[in-house]
Amino acid sequence: MQRSLLAVYAHPDDEAFSAGGAIAHYAAQGVRVYLVCATRGEVGEISDSSLATPDTLGQVREDELRCAAETIGVSELIFLDYRDSGMAGTTENQDPRAFINAPDEEVAQKLVAIIRRLQPMVIATFEPNGGYGHPDHIAVHRRTVQAFHAAADPGYRPELGAPWQTSRLFYSAIPRSFFIEMRQQMEELGIDTREFDSFGDSALRWPDEKIHVILDVSSTVEDKWQALNCHRTQFGPDNLFRRLPDERVKLLMSREYFALAWPEPQPGQKLEGLFPG
Repeated sequence: MQRSLLAVYAHPDDEAFSAGGAIAHYAAQGVRVYLVCATRGEVGEISDSSLATPDTLGQVREDELRCAAETIGVSELIFLDYRDSGMAGTTENQDPRAFINAPDEEVAQKLVAIIRRLQPMVIATFEPNGGYGHPDHIAVHRRTVQAFHAAADPGYRPELGAPWQTSRLFYSAIPRSFFIEMRQQMEELGIDTREFDSFGDSALRWPDEKIHVILDVSSTVEDKWQALNCHRTQFGPDNLFRRLPDERVKLLMSREYFALAWPEPQPGQKLEGLFPG
């Protein structure tokens, strides 16, 4: 059976920041990579007003994601067709179309149907806090985990397809050490690092000891960089990852980090990659 990977994220650009190097790495090896995106990022920031308006941003970001997906070798891109919920505490949270307002069971059924149809060997999604607490990131984590287990249950919604047990479930996670290293490099160059103070309490960053895969993606980091640059509305000159010289950022991005969620890892367990064997 051909190896396959299903990545499930909330917004266009999540895939590039979280796992763009890994997707390109495995696609280059002949792995079929599928990408599910819950929303079109309709209420994201716009780095340059000439690129989009609030009314057109959803379509623009869809086009940006299609550019990125092609760049890193995604075989099939699937939208769940919910609306971006916005940052926590914003008025967009109340929109009935927002992803966070969709019933968990409704979303889980969509994901189960996708999992059973594609039969991926590995699934990757956000860790429980979604990187920095974005409501959509947390919701897509929760619903993907729910669907991962439901898809394997013969008694769950047989009309959605034959049960399928995916071999591994991973959380893409940026560990504390990454941000420490990045901040140190910025300080060495005299770059203002105050943004890190509001980026999130250290408790929100994933512990290094809970990382099970450190994947060397140096061979595909240029693809990842090009994919990020497809997301022009989001990856503008003020983006945190633009502060350091490109070559330094690419070096930092040449490693991607994943935590094994299922099967439950052994204490201190380390894996060489996302696929068994």
